[in-house]
Parts: sequence; C-alpha cells; structure tokens
Amino acid sequence: MNRFFTFIVMLLAIVLIKSCDYDLTFSPAQTQDIGFSSDTVYLDTVFTSIGSSTYNLRIYNLSDRNVEIGSIRLGQGSQSQFRINVDGIHGESFEQVELLAKDSIYVFIETTVDIKEYTPNATEFLYNDQLLVDNQAVELITLVKDAIFLYPERDKDGIKEILPLGIDDEGNVVGIEGFYLDDDELVFTNEKPYVIYGYAGIPPEKTAVFEAGARIHFHDNSGLIAAQSSSVHVLGNPSVDEEQLEGEVIFAGDRLEPFFEDIPGQWGTIWLTAGSTNHIFRHATIKNASVGILMDYNDETENPTLLLEQTQIHNSSTVGLWAKTAHVKAVNSIFGNAGNASFYGNIGGSYEFTHCTFSNYWNRSFRSTPAVILNDYVPISQTEDFIVPLEKAVFANCIIDGNQSVEFGVEQKGEQELSFTLDHTALRFDPSDDSIFENPYYDFNALEYYPKLIVNKNASFHNPTQNDFRITQESEFLGLGNKDYAADIPLDLKGADRTTSPDLGALQHVIFEEED
Repeated sequence: MNRFFTFIVMLLAIVLIKSCDYDLTFSPAQTQDIGFSSDTVYLDTVFTSIGSSTYNLRIYNLSDRNVEIGSIRLGQGSQSQFRINVDGIHGESFEQVELLAKDSIYVFIETTVDIKEYTPNATEFLYNDQLLVDNQAVELITLVKDAIFLYPERDKDGIKEILPLGIDDEGNVVGIEGFYLDDDELVFTNEKPYVIYGYAGIPPEKTAVFEAGARIHFHDNSGLIAAQSSSVHVLGNPSVDEEQLEGEVIFAGDRLEPFFEDIPGQWGTIWLTAGSTNHIFRHATIKNASVGILMDYNDETENPTLLLEQTQIHNSSTVGLWAKTAHVKAVNSIFGNAGNASFYGNIGGSYEFTHCTFSNYWNRSFRSTPAVILNDYVPISQTEDFIVPLEKAVFANCIIDGNQSVEFGVEQKGEQELSFTLDHTALRFDPSDDSIFENPYYDFNALEYYPKLIVNKNASFHNPTQNDFRITQESEFLGLGNKDYAADIPLDLKGADRTTSPDLGALQHVIFEEED
C-alpha cells in the first residue's frame, strides 16, 4: 500500500511539472495561420427595424503554435448596423485575441437595419459590412425589406391601447392589446408587406379588403379581429407560376429567416367574432398561427358567414379552423397539420366541404385528437355544458387523413341527433380498441352518415410533414370522386381540370418520377 501511495504521489508530481512547462506564449498571427468557417456570412432577410436571428462564424488557428490576433472589428465601426459577440463578449472591436494551437473561437453576429436611413424610397435594400480579422475580411450581408407597420398607440402613461372584448362579472372592460384600423388602413395592397403588432381590429360596419398578392405578417401574440357587423374579404388570385405565389394572399409570422418557415404558433389568430358577417377567403394561405381561423357563431342568414375557396391553413399550434356554432362553406381547401385538430366543428353549426383535404401529420409533439372533430357542446362548469345541435356537416369528395389511427371524432351530449354525411370521402379510421364502435356515429354501414365511404386507403401524399399535400400516382384516391360534385368545381386548387376523372381532395394527383 505504501509503495502504491508513493507511486501516485510521484505521478502527480510529474503531471504538475509538465503542466508548468506547457507553452502559454503567444506570437502574432500570420495570414496563413487563420482560417474561417465561411468567407461570407449571409444573414437571412429581415424586415426594417426588426432584429435578425443570431448567426455564427468560427475563426480557426490552423497552426501548431499559439497565436494572438491583433484585432477583430467591424469595418464600419460604431456606425455599423451589425452587432458582434466574440467568445462570449459583446463589443465593436477586440484587441489581442489569444487563440491556442489548433483551437477556434466563435463570433456571433446579429443586425437591425432601418432601411429609410439608406434608401428612403426602396422596398428592399442589401446591407453589408465586413468583419475584419487583422488583414483579412469576412463579408457580412443581409437583405432588408421595407414594410408598413401597424401597431397600438400608447397613452401619456405609456400604456398601450386595447380592443374591448366584453365586460367581466365586476363590470370591468375585458380587452386585448390592439387597435382599430382607420378607414385608410382597411385596404391591404401588394405594394409592401404589412407587419402587425397586437390585434388589428376591423371596426363595426367596415370591410377589410386584402388584395391579390398582399403579405400580412403578425408579431408574437398578434392577429386580426373582425368586430360586430364587420367583414373580411381576402381576394387572392391563382398564381401565374406554380413556383411563385404573387397572386396569393399570405398570413404568416414576422420572422423571415428559413428556420421560422414552418414553426407553429408564431402569432395568434384571425378571429371572426360573433356578429361579424360575409367573410370571404379566396386563394389565401394562413400558416404558423396558434389558431388559423376562429369563427365565432354565424350571422343568422341563409348564406355562409365564412366562405373559403382555394384556401390553405398550415402549421397551427392548436387548431387550423375552429368554428363555434358557425356557418361555413369551403371548396378546394386544405386544412393541414395542427397540434390538435385541423378542423374543429364545435357547439353545433352548419358546414359544407367539397373537394377539401383534412390531413394532420403533426410531428412536433404528442397529438391525441383527430384531424376532424364534430360535437354539440362546450363545458361551462364542472357539471354543466352549453349545447347546440349540429345542424349539418357535409364532406363531399374529401380526404380525412393523418398519422393517427383515428382521424374523425363525433361526440354528442345533447338530446338531438347530430346531422352529418361523408359522401365519396376517404377516412383514416383504424382503432386499436373496438369498443369505439359502440358509438352509433361510427357505424359505417349507416347510409344516412356514410353514403359512400373509403376507409383506410393509402393517400400517398407527396410530403405531408412539410405541408405538401399533393397526392401522387400511387394514391388509392385516384378517380374516386363523384362527378356531379366535381362538375360544380371543375378546377382543383391549382387550376387542374378534374371533370373527367375527379380525385378525392383539393388537388388532382401529380405524377412524380421515382428517385434513384
């Protein structure tokens, strides 16, 4: 034991002596000593005056000796609109930066640019600077887009204005951070994108018009609210080129970087409140919201309160289309991935869907709810429900599909029977527990509910997790549509003719070549 202890002591002594001999001297870095992970850092497109994401650059010591970099700085110095952080320290310039042999350091880069400081009349501006590392330069580039910013004002105490939503039990006004659009703000053009902070309210008796090609971007916890007797008219046009979207109206978040392209829940919702009326969404895409569209009640007329044509709702963190006792008609529309339901027909209502695709391949968290839900109630206490019978729900030439075994849910708590039909419609319904069939609404032999049902066939979507719900030539839904329904809607969402052999869903199939 004493010999072993002596050996350990001697070993520690040798290690300490060697560590004292370790070379911690640094010599000036030469050009050939320094390398970079990239010679150009492209910061993705940002809106004017909105900060970018953080990007990084690695600086390498390629030599076998310790070196000292004389300076790391921005070319424009304190006038630069870029911000840097070198090895965890913020600043504009850094002197005598030490770098061990074969080691590296990170430089983190951000920017916020006001386009009007450089080109007051331009809609886009390419802003650039350089990161200077001794006598070498790395280019820094970002594209800045001009935009029209709409936001709530602040009072003299700095408190933002709110939109009143109602009165609580104590008589206090309940509201949400937002503002009413002025008359000259009710038409949204395609000249510049719009960035909205808070909820933009459409005043009573007014109509907000979104012209073809308009781009509406919402900040976090922001959205659009239609007040009593107001309307939303989204008047997009078909795209001229399949790869371009100039004719479509897009509602999305305000982060333009590719990382945020398909991140759900970046903004709130388009809320069509009870008493609002005559809403039209034509050639629109609504993506990355918490709830794509929240339709509250109906306008108690014979016409649909909400009409959807060639409209897509994708990547909603909770529900795509949430309709409460609503009157909705939709054709050639896609209700895609959502954290809960793609379509929730809640507290009754009247719904008519023709050549629509309901497809939920949500993969960001656990999902326990079907893609499509119909019910007649909402809980108002632990013991009581508010009930409104489901007046009608018609799905014709539709697809109801997803990555769960059961993608259609029907639940009744009131005394009146629910009224719905799935006609020439495909359904994913393959439960592991047969007790679910004790619910009479899942009797697929009941022709009053299921006059023509296609169960558990392969949709063969091209890339459903990436919101590409085109069906391929391998789909089992080809030519299964009813021609009478197709005759009323002869062109699909992209303009392809479907009258001769209508496929199910919003899109006719596309032939894809097999990859090697």
